[in-house]
Amino acid sequence: MEIEEDVVIVGAGIAGLATALALKRVGVQALVLEKSDTLRATGAALTLSQNAWLALDALGVGNKLSSVYPPFQKGFVTSVTTGAVREITFTGIEKGVTGPRTLHRCTLLETLAQELLVDTIRFSSKLCSIKTLKNGGSSVAVLSLEDGSIIKAKVVIGCDGVHSVVAQWLGLTTPIHSGRFAVRGIAVYPQGHGLKHEVQQFLRGGTRAGLATLNDKELYWFVTYGSTPNRDEGTRNESPELMQKKLLESISNFPEVYLDVVRHCDLQTLTWSPLMLRVPWDFMFKHLSTENITLAGDAMHPMTPDLGQGGCAALEDAIVLGRHIGNSFIQNGRILPGEVLERYVKERRWRVAGLITVSYLSGWFQQEGSTWYMKFLRDKVFYRFLYFFMANVVYYNCGKLPCFVVH
Repeated sequence: MEIEEDVVIVGAGIAGLATALALKRVGVQALVLEKSDTLRATGAALTLSQNAWLALDALGVGNKLSSVYPPFQKGFVTSVTTGAVREITFTGIEKGVTGPRTLHRCTLLETLAQELLVDTIRFSSKLCSIKTLKNGGSSVAVLSLEDGSIIKAKVVIGCDGVHSVVAQWLGLTTPIHSGRFAVRGIAVYPQGHGLKHEVQQFLRGGTRAGLATLNDKELYWFVTYGSTPNRDEGTRNESPELMQKKLLESISNFPEVYLDVVRHCDLQTLTWSPLMLRVPWDFMFKHLSTENITLAGDAMHPMTPDLGQGGCAALEDAIVLGRHIGNSFIQNGRILPGEVLERYVKERRWRVAGLITVSYLSGWFQQEGSTWYMKFLRDKVFYRFLYFFMANVVYYNCGKLPCFVVH
């Protein structure tokens, strides 16, 4: 089977669905290819900051989510070794800015998908290869799928995650291991957890643990720690029960309130994975697009989760792509891919390179070891001076979508 489409988006994660919705809002229908047979729910929950909520408002779905998930006003960072507690306030840096909100990833995906037309997402559609053909002076991307289907597209947007087929085709280097792993899950208390609506983190040596309330009965929790890829790669394939047991043994000296949260984990949500990132110089020296193919979300900018900006940046990508494609479509009656994608990459290149760098440094300062000089850098320099400077990346405004009027 061979079909033709104006825009094809590879991947139905946050970036893919948000981009499809942004394009719908400006009058452009896209086809989303998803290799799974349902919406992906990898990653139990995520935290979205001010920049992400501005993007969700631009997509017209912000109120649907913000009414369910209240913002955090403050958080606490506790040294397990000394018992010292540092309070961090999320509001007050900028007038009118509210704190971050933690929400179920599946809820975000479902909310985005519900806004799309029924036939927008094509499931069980795994991309195998890409090639380009010249057609009357313009390029056409030819996508070959695992089921034998051939799709010709004027524009292709790779939103296919960290191990992106589209990114490989563009010639970007494989994302590197950060030297850290993360264990994550959702804890469920049927009778209620009784904790305040706050973010808490616990530090001990090279291990950092945290929790954030989702509602009265559920909490999102994580543990990140330094390790070599070969040492812990096999753990992620073990049973959830064994992963939970190993984790509890490794953090047995953490506060009981945190251990209890891990014990209450819904094992279906438990994941153990390496933290990957794309090196920033890929953005300086490599092509992030061709005449009609580009990237968004983790396919473009995988980063460590230390500032909680992975999903936020994906939503920013969607708005910027939607704005540039929408302007071209509204002004010319058609999409001019070369100009559009060049403008998109120009706008996003340094923003995401900065996010990757700042996120990595934030994690390094907060987690790297317990020597006296690292404690000094973390407690006297990072939390006192650099944290709020780094955290200002969340006040970025990616803008709005152009107004499309149906005649």
